Amino acid sequence: MVNATSQLQVNGDRLNESIDRLAKIGRQPNGDICRLAFTNEDLQARYRVQQWMTDAGMTVRIDAAGNLIGRYAGMNDAAPALATGSHIDTVPSGGCYDGTLGVLAGIEIVRVLRENQMRLHHPIEVIVFTDEESTMIGSRAMAGKAVLSPESYQTATGISIQEALEAIGGNWDQLTQAKRSDLAAFVELHVEQGAVLERSHKEIGVVQGVVGMHRYKVIITGQPNHAGTTPMNMRQDALIAAAHLTLAVQRIALAMPSQPVGTVGYLKVEPNAVNIVPGRVELSIDLRDLSSEVLETMMSQIRQEMETIAAQTDTQMEIEPILEVEPALASDAIQQTIAQICEEMNLSYCSLPSRAGHDAMKMARITNMGMIFVPSQEGVSHSGTEYTSPEQCVAGANVLLQALLRLDDFYRSPLPERSSPKATNRETKDFFETVPAVSRNTLSP
Repeated sequence: MVNATSQLQVNGDRLNESIDRLAKIGRQPNGDICRLAFTNEDLQARYRVQQWMTDAGMTVRIDAAGNLIGRYAGMNDAAPALATGSHIDTVPSGGCYDGTLGVLAGIEIVRVLRENQMRLHHPIEVIVFTDEESTMIGSRAMAGKAVLSPESYQTATGISIQEALEAIGGNWDQLTQAKRSDLAAFVELHVEQGAVLERSHKEIGVVQGVVGMHRYKVIITGQPNHAGTTPMNMRQDALIAAAHLTLAVQRIALAMPSQPVGTVGYLKVEPNAVNIVPGRVELSIDLRDLSSEVLETMMSQIRQEMETIAAQTDTQMEIEPILEVEPALASDAIQQTIAQICEEMNLSYCSLPSRAGHDAMKMARITNMGMIFVPSQEGVSHSGTEYTSPEQCVAGANVLLQALLRLDDFYRSPLPERSSPKATNRETKDFFETVPAVSRNTLSP
């Protein structure tokens, strides 16, 4: 299969025309694209994509979670499917490529196979996941990780999750039926949404996995007092303590060899007045890395720093876990396959983690997962100015095409054990965002 099809390529002009056409749906006067999940713009885009799937020879269905699934039959259609895809909903000020590239590249690959009268051993599925930018209910449900309490979900449009799913053909009452257990692998093509590839002059990113995230709320209590009459050495300044803690988070992250990230992104200062020494600060700590052990080590060091800072500033500190998502590691075999393809296609590449969440993160809970990144100009994303060149889009799509062809051979034998069986997802409700806890759901073929 690989030798006979190694020269197969996507139609680059057609792929980029599809990207441009979909970008017209939801485009704002300033160039941003606003295609929030469950809006009329989202419905129009989903209808357009469904038409393209049908025209490419796929059968199309919508599962209970609203996921739009195009299936191109395999020679052994009872075999587990090879899946790809992403999302087409955007943030309020989105761009042309985030999510969209992965969906349209999957459709283009099926077009090429059909034009060449080819069917793989496995069926291929191209999935448009529901509401990736907000609730992630589509991939959560497919992975069996969607909580079943509707009040846990807050849609970007403000309508209930039951109404939202009904609007796109889903069914809240049957949500558990979206759970899948019949996928051989899932490979997602995505723009990097960062500047690592561009700055390192690499054409392809071989994603090692989606980082785990541990998030905490910290409350620092000092003593509010008059800013003019309270000497510096007599203050219990909660904001000074917060500043020391912020720098400690940065220092600890920079010292770790695996290059994790640590962020203090939210501060609430009280009384928040120009002439009062701050008496209370509430802040967030967000830690991300591919290793759970690294995340635990970082938090242990942060707790030690908190004790020291509290003593030095005469303040009290309390910390509360808010969100815990374990890393979702990419399959070693899929990573090796992507790297080998890049070498054969003379595409420069590097391995890197995804520090942003993707639908692939949820899919790694139920199947072998891989991701392919292509560069984002200046690292810009979630903006109408995000840009990935037509040539870069085509290169990523061709790598995805070859990856699916080779994985079709690789997974003909009994499925290998998944590479990340310990990557379980344990989430709790986020106090800064309305993020529902996760549970498990699937999708019937």
